[in-house]
Amino acid sequence: MSDLIGKITASADYLKSKVTGEYGYGVILGSGLGNLTAQMEVHHQISYSDIPGFPVSTVEGHKGSLIFGSLGGKNVVCMSGRFHYYEGYSMQEVTFPIRVMKFIGVHTLLISNASGGVNGNFEVGDLMILRDHIYLQPEHPLRGRNNEQLGPRFPNMNDAYDPALVQMGMAIAQENDIACHTGVYVGVQGPTFETPSEYKYFALIGGDAVGMSTTPEVVVARHMDMRCFAISVISDIGYPFDKADHVSHAFVLEKASAAEPKMTKVIVELLKKI
Repeated sequence: MSDLIGKITASADYLKSKVTGEYGYGVILGSGLGNLTAQMEVHHQISYSDIPGFPVSTVEGHKGSLIFGSLGGKNVVCMSGRFHYYEGYSMQEVTFPIRVMKFIGVHTLLISNASGGVNGNFEVGDLMILRDHIYLQPEHPLRGRNNEQLGPRFPNMNDAYDPALVQMGMAIAQENDIACHTGVYVGVQGPTFETPSEYKYFALIGGDAVGMSTTPEVVVARHMDMRCFAISVISDIGYPFDKADHVSHAFVLEKASAAEPKMTKVIVELLKKI
């Protein structure tokens, strides 16, 4: 763990040497949702491959750079491309950028993802603001000896998704006639899309949508006392079966990209109001 602190510090120091100013808001862009950066006033763009200790994204739809700029009147650090456990990274590597964000001054994390709906009231292209999650990843990012420099041994995950931000996000969606729900996100490993029985199971245990990211990042962010807001584009329907899509990664990217302007609107307006 002490080695982890050293790696985080090395990455943070490198970024501080390249970037001036304070950046208090972090944004993570999910599959097919990378065009949010087109609305940014970009100050600096740094490839992951240039940052000491950073993994490099291997997934189509994830660009792989850290973008510093202004969005919604706030200085933001945007991860254009994220890392996944299914790519072969450890959970420590998957969540490493969140640690680095904290060390360079980020206090609020906004996350987007594309997810499969398991709620009968959802339609493809709807948005879902996360109010909670069910962690079904096979590895936990806080496993191992805890370092109090990063956070407590047993972080409380009540209100992991900041209730005030959830309320603000929903109000923004309603004001702009955007179909948006709140719901529970089920975080799984992937990379296979789920079987029909798995989709049904996720619905039965209280899930509204399922995806392969977000939950590890939120756990680590909350471990470091960062505020979290997360929003999903419902890119396909897995359950109920009479609404289920024949899903593929290309299908997800297409539907997520089509819904991206709505998600972008919510995030930008939220940044303005925070």
